[in-house]
Amino acid sequence: MKRFHVHVAVRDLKQSIRFYSSLFGTAPSIEKPDYAKWMLDDPRINFAISTRAGAETGIDHLGIQAESNDELEDLSSRLAQADVATTARGVASCCYAKSDKYWVTDPQGVAWESFRTLDTIPVYGVDRKAKSDPAEAKACCG
Repeated sequence: MKRFHVHVAVRDLKQSIRFYSSLFGTAPSIEKPDYAKWMLDDPRINFAISTRAGAETGIDHLGIQAESNDELEDLSSRLAQADVATTARGVASCCYAKSDKYWVTDPQGVAWESFRTLDTIPVYGVDRKAKSDPAEAKACCG
């Protein structure tokens, strides 16, 4: 079963953790100095916040987290039918996780990530400020 993913860029991580923990009724399942994530079943969502966006706050990207390779490939096929360029990243290290992923940008310019988490890693990932393509730099570790 797939899980909706939302990543929000925040200015004050501690204040935001307090707010979202109250909203969701639980502490984050992962908390790092620059990142926090709630893996909720009601509603079924992977909700993440980070301070990695610099001055930009708000929705960083949206996505769908798959639980199997078949689900991920199905998502990729559906995105191809939407007539948008899909960027396959293969295995990528981002947001303290190693994942197989695809990226697209919707008609409004919102980055969408389709991914399947494979493992955890001890670091956030590649610094997206180093990316030369603005569309890639917008999304977490594009």
